[in-house]
Amino acid sequence: MMKMEGGVFTFGAGGYGQLGHNSTSHEINPRKVFELMGSIVTQIACGRQHTSAFVPSSGRIYSFGLGGNGQLGTGSTSNRKSPFTVKGNWFPYNGQCPPDIDSEEYFCVKRIFSGGDQSFSHYSNPQNCGPPDDFRCPDPSKQIWTVNEALIQKWLSYPSGRFPVEIANEIDGTFSSSGCLNGSFLAVSNDDHYRTGTKFSGVDMNAARLLFHKLIQPDHPQISQQVAASLEKNLIPKLTSSLPDVEALRFYLTLPECPLMSDSNNFTTIAIPFGTALVNLEKAPLKVLENWWSVLEPPLFLKIVELFKEVVVHLLKLYKIGIPPSERRIFNSFLHTALKVLEILHRERDSMSRGGSEREGATDSETGSRLRAGSQHRARRGARTHEPRDHDPSESRKLNQLSHPGAPVNEKTGQIIQYDKFYIHEVQELIDIRNDYINWVQQQAYGMDVNHGLTELADIPVTICTYPFVFDAQAKTTLLQTDAVLQMQMAVDQAHRQNVSSLFLPVIESVNPCLILVVRRENIVGDAMEVLRKTKNIDYKKPLKVIFVGEDAVDAGGVRKEFFLLIMRELLDPKYGMFRYYEDSRLIWFSDKTFEDSDLFHLIGVICGLAIYNFTIVDLHFPLALYKKLLKKKPSLDDLKELVPDVGRSMQQLLDYPEDDVEETFCLNFTITVENFGATEVKELVLNGADTAVNKQNRQEFVDAYVDYIFNKSVASLFDAFHAGFHKVCGGKVLQLFQPNELQAMVIGNTNYDWKELEKNTEYKGEYWAEHPTIKMFWEVFHELPLEKKKQFLLFLTGSDRIPILGMKSLKLVIQSTGGGEEYLPVSHTCFNLLDLPKYTEKETLRSKLIQAIDHNEGFSLI
Repeated sequence: MMKMEGGVFTFGAGGYGQLGHNSTSHEINPRKVFELMGSIVTQIACGRQHTSAFVPSSGRIYSFGLGGNGQLGTGSTSNRKSPFTVKGNWFPYNGQCPPDIDSEEYFCVKRIFSGGDQSFSHYSNPQNCGPPDDFRCPDPSKQIWTVNEALIQKWLSYPSGRFPVEIANEIDGTFSSSGCLNGSFLAVSNDDHYRTGTKFSGVDMNAARLLFHKLIQPDHPQISQQVAASLEKNLIPKLTSSLPDVEALRFYLTLPECPLMSDSNNFTTIAIPFGTALVNLEKAPLKVLENWWSVLEPPLFLKIVELFKEVVVHLLKLYKIGIPPSERRIFNSFLHTALKVLEILHRERDSMSRGGSEREGATDSETGSRLRAGSQHRARRGARTHEPRDHDPSESRKLNQLSHPGAPVNEKTGQIIQYDKFYIHEVQELIDIRNDYINWVQQQAYGMDVNHGLTELADIPVTICTYPFVFDAQAKTTLLQTDAVLQMQMAVDQAHRQNVSSLFLPVIESVNPCLILVVRRENIVGDAMEVLRKTKNIDYKKPLKVIFVGEDAVDAGGVRKEFFLLIMRELLDPKYGMFRYYEDSRLIWFSDKTFEDSDLFHLIGVICGLAIYNFTIVDLHFPLALYKKLLKKKPSLDDLKELVPDVGRSMQQLLDYPEDDVEETFCLNFTITVENFGATEVKELVLNGADTAVNKQNRQEFVDAYVDYIFNKSVASLFDAFHAGFHKVCGGKVLQLFQPNELQAMVIGNTNYDWKELEKNTEYKGEYWAEHPTIKMFWEVFHELPLEKKKQFLLFLTGSDRIPILGMKSLKLVIQSTGGGEEYLPVSHTCFNLLDLPKYTEKETLRSKLIQAIDHNEGFSLI
């Protein structure tokens, strides 16, 4: 590396003295060659294991390093560990020749070269010599084409239809060369592109976007066609998995900004082949690219995600239309490619959200120095970064040293795009999720591995379940329901097989194909516990049927719904003291002062699991932290703010306090004060917490310890029992696909009410149809009801006042006419979301009878 002042810095391998530091040590950081101090060096050249330097003031060439083949020009084959003058009658440019010498025997250096085990010099005689090259000053005429404002303006200046051949060749040459594109869009402020490395691309992404959009315009179709042809036929087909340098990765970052990539006409010719090249990158260059993605602005990262989501949707639409058998293999390859790119990007998002893993292997300075040292060593000047370089196979090895896969990526969690940005909402419309899941299960059973290369994947039919991060909450719910139905069917089949066997082998006991709960309303908790204690794990997978003692209703779903409603209301009653109620948030959390044993907490976990497993929502007022813990995610300060808003705000104020006198201002130590049956008790959050004051340096640790105590330590045994009960019923791979807020909506439903959607999706039976006078009157009355009465109606009709995660359309309300007169009340069949509605003729009568019915909505009997 050579500074503008002419000083030389070397770094890398130095085993033969090629660094010029009078030693054979390796250097991981740039170190100045002191023997050249005082001299202005304007040319530097590196061979395999030797270095040459030119000093114009004296006209001399200096060399150092390996000399076994005479490459140092010192008259011997000895190695030199510090700069030594190359033999020759060197003469400086513009030097005064003494009158008594023959100028033809003296040489003025024009340019020096080193390569392999050779050294060369271009020279001329003093009387006709020109100035020597100065590597510090790049010659614009010797630069490669790069996409810049001036070049684009030149191309756009020609009217469409009158395009000179030389301009077409210029565009083709630029967009057929990865070197040209890698040298484009460089961050020129403060010469940032000179800092290109494993964590910094040196690219100005805003410039890339603006210049690409300026170049690709509808008014200049010839330019777009030429760029597309060059990318498709010349650039992308020549991409390799191994690259000589990090700079060769730049266009992987910038090319997605080109509008041609987002044109569906180019998906199969440009975007998918580009994605194939990206997926096929070796681990080391791919990790560098992931590092660069991690520091992009969110909209730029999202741009790549959206591009390949559009590709997936485009391919799935083709699939729905129908793919000929002869093209299915290539279609599989295309779809796997697009989904694999999204998988890499999603993995990157997860890596960023975790803040990276522990760093392994070499440090950044080590990897960077190895890169810039080349295969053995490198003395480098920044001005040459624009020049194309040949792909030396020996150089491809150095990229493998760039970055260990375990290196941290990005700890600025604010730069992560949300997980739902990967959701492809069209998936449910374009594929049969149930069949896709069954096919995926079969692939797993037969050991079909999708971690092969893309060539092998072409032979494996694509199942979207292999890439579950594209499923939104509704699609994941469908997956979970499909999984539950499969497991229920297997449990029922096993029960039937056992019952058949019991007919012939008396030693085999017959079993019920359903999980039957017979309970009394007045002792619903005790009865349920008695049955569930004796229930085997396999029985939890059976369909649930509930019978209330003394009631004749057959459970087709409605009785089960009311069972969940009543038992959860009972279990959460303050008389048990199992949960603490927080008035400010109107939420509950496990009480560490309960006298109840863990069996009841286990029962609540089982009940929640059974509710999900049997597609029934239950009313639980837990914070999001519960669902985080069920999915093995850590609660945070945000969860404390949700549960105990005033304490959460205080903790945030502590973290945000700008002054240094935290200890004096807040007077806190690592303890927490808790209530214990009217008395207060002080608990230490860490060892010797009472003696550890909270200060500016450890305040984050204090907040983390406080949150950990509230959500974890203080309730560990209670939550473990709940967790065990929950996962005993509905644990598994599919559940782990959910985000905490999605799992919460699965358990308790949501309140995204859309009453017009409810009306739109209602079906009618008997004499009723949408325009029947009584039906029109019913909806007029319903829409005039206050929100609480509408929610009460949902409870009356469906057994819950909340909406399933699949939305209002999944409720499927049915209204049928009855033969009774106007003195009768409307009646709900909760099992079927069915409403018996008498043929009222007066609006006020209908309003009165409807409100009277929904105010008395508990209890089932034959109608």
